[in-house]
Amino acid sequence: MATLSTSPRRSPKGHAPAPARRWVRIAAVVLVAVVLLAAPLFLPAIANQTLVRIGVYAVAVLGLNIVMGYTGQVNLGQIFFVGLGAYVTAYGVNHGWNIVVSFVAACLIAGAVGLLVALAAARLGGLAIAMVTIALPIVGVPLAKRLDAFTGGSQGTSAIFSNAPDWSGLFNDQWQYYIILIVAAGAFLLARKLVRGKYGRAFAVVKANEAVASSMGISPYWTKVLAFTIASIYGGASGFLYLAAIQYTSPETLSFGHSISLLAAMVIGGAGSIVGSLIGGAYYILVPQWTNAIDQNFTTVSQGVILLAVLFLLPDGLVSLPRVVRRLGRRGSGRAGTGGHPAPSGAAHEAPQDHAPPTEAPQESERQNRS
Repeated sequence: MATLSTSPRRSPKGHAPAPARRWVRIAAVVLVAVVLLAAPLFLPAIANQTLVRIGVYAVAVLGLNIVMGYTGQVNLGQIFFVGLGAYVTAYGVNHGWNIVVSFVAACLIAGAVGLLVALAAARLGGLAIAMVTIALPIVGVPLAKRLDAFTGGSQGTSAIFSNAPDWSGLFNDQWQYYIILIVAAGAFLLARKLVRGKYGRAFAVVKANEAVASSMGISPYWTKVLAFTIASIYGGASGFLYLAAIQYTSPETLSFGHSISLLAAMVIGGAGSIVGSLIGGAYYILVPQWTNAIDQNFTTVSQGVILLAVLFLLPDGLVSLPRVVRRLGRRGSGRAGTGGHPAPSGAAHEAPQDHAPPTEAPQESERQNRS
């Protein structure tokens, strides 16, 4: 009893106490923050540029995850808001706007357009809303070509505002990295707070059953409008980051093929997961780079194969891989504990093998009577 009273309290499964786990999480967060802040100072320029592009599309996938992964609403036009945010940023920078004003304008204008679309489309469902969102990039490409005074037409437009200032002592790729890191970190922290709060619970209820949501006093319509608008704002922020990284945009930025690639990245990374959005952004950038290095004709095929493999083997995306590995490990340890040869359920009731079956005695007496 004395030993039990002096030992630290542990969970039933033998895990570390809750305060210890909290300090482990804090230490892990601090370590990750230090690595992210120090990485561009030691990595080559091409590695920094790759990380910058991952951050750009991770924010876009995160916005798509909010509306599809958490709310269950179809959105096949997220790339439209990315392109819109890039064009608004380019227009603001070329007309002397402050970089902060350009960022806010990109988010607000993309959010306003998303709100208008959501007000009309949120009442629809299934195939209808899919068609509405598909129309966004399909209409956006020719519209960007026609509005040449704003977009630069088919030639596109450029805006240089993310070069490192002299006082920073940094190279351009390092300065761009820190811009993307600040905006992306803020976006992910806000999304985490959103999905873990009351709005996240409302998203989950609407996704599970709209009738139940209505009975609980949650409006499915306004919840969908909110989720779609937030996703549009994230798309505008991603467009700002895109222009900071590439410093150029064109109607090709809004093409429907990119929107499908964003959707595939969300599914492969993990729908309904904040970390899965980061994995999806890494997939969007890294896999095409690797496959293009092997064979450019292999890129599309490889992406289709990876998508099918993840859908069949990891329906919850790559973010669920550690959980699946732990589950398989527990099954393996359970089998090893029984020696790998479980005893048959009726073994305890089997008759001894050295006794003759009960039918042999009547057969022997019948032979003696015949003789």
